[in-house]
Amino acid sequence: MTNPISAIRPPAPIAADNLAGAPPRSSGAGFEDALKEAFRGVDALQKNAQSSMEGLLRGESEDLHKIALDHQRAALAFDLFLQMRNKAVTAYQEIMRMQV
Repeated sequence: MTNPISAIRPPAPIAADNLAGAPPRSSGAGFEDALKEAFRGVDALQKNAQSSMEGLLRGESEDLHKIALDHQRAALAFDLFLQMRNKAVTAYQEIMRMQV
């Protein structure tokens, strides 16, 4: 008959980087990189809409549907980005109102 207590192993030691006070390691892109990428995406859509509108005004393009879609796509992306900014500012203000 085996002793059931001998089957229990001690827990693995905790590494110093897993302690609660240690800063977390980022394995992927950070918040700053994601924010910059979002800026670039909105800016690219705005520039695309602007260039398609300028092409229409110069007479290079007659595809009004594509131009309208480009403009709407840029407007929606900007509105979404603006709402995300508003939520981030609201969250920051809420954190600043918290008592420590």
